[in-house]
Amino acid sequence: MIAVANLSKRFGERVILDDLSLEFERGAVTGIVGSSGAGKSTLLRCLDFLERPDRGTVTIGDLTVDAERATKREVHALRRRTAMVFQQFHLFSRKTALENVAEGLRIVSGRSRRDAEHEALTHLDRVGLASHASHYPAQLSGGQQQRVGIARALAMQPEVLLLDEPTSALDPELVGEVLATVRSIAEAGQTMILVSHEMHFVRQVASRVLFLEHGRVLDDATPTEFFGADASPRAREFLREYHLARGNPEYQI
Repeated sequence: MIAVANLSKRFGERVILDDLSLEFERGAVTGIVGSSGAGKSTLLRCLDFLERPDRGTVTIGDLTVDAERATKREVHALRRRTAMVFQQFHLFSRKTALENVAEGLRIVSGRSRRDAEHEALTHLDRVGLASHASHYPAQLSGGQQQRVGIARALAMQPEVLLLDEPTSALDPELVGEVLATVRSIAEAGQTMILVSHEMHFVRQVASRVLFLEHGRVLDDATPTEFFGADASPRAREFLREYHLARGNPEYQI
């Protein structure tokens, strides 16, 4: 089970997450959408305590971490069950793709260089980049760099893969290759929670859509429901605004 209970977060007087309680199905891809400031990325970051909640619990498997009483050991244990893919790739510029993926295996998991690089090559192959193992980040496109970031996350064998706007730093023509990679990983049964402002991306890969507003869930639906006539009035308004901003004034649900 993956769940949050009574999760709350404020920045000053501003409520970001408002007593959220949710469960996430193993093997599913949950897409989190909403307007800027809705709490999407904060929720994602609270799941592995990159952002510490003010109160509430996060449960992954048999581990439950209480925000108000969490020890460093519990937080480290939680983070070992998750892996984050960021919108900015955060690759080591002076390390090859292979070395970037192997680094966590060596430092966190204590693997030998040979074992770590053998494992890293396997995960680069999963994202279609085994042939680019010796390339440095500057020699890779943005889409390729993000796929290296995904391979690095997968190498840690997380129970939950967290993706925070994985395509927002990419040119439109590069989004498709990351979409294909995420879809392939989803088909292999990897549990994923995805924050994205790209509705096409969410519609293609998610099996569930959460629509957040002011730190609360307004819609919890399948993609068919959310992107169809069964969405809430506010969600339909959000989708109309999204398409208008992208030059599609004829959009209708």
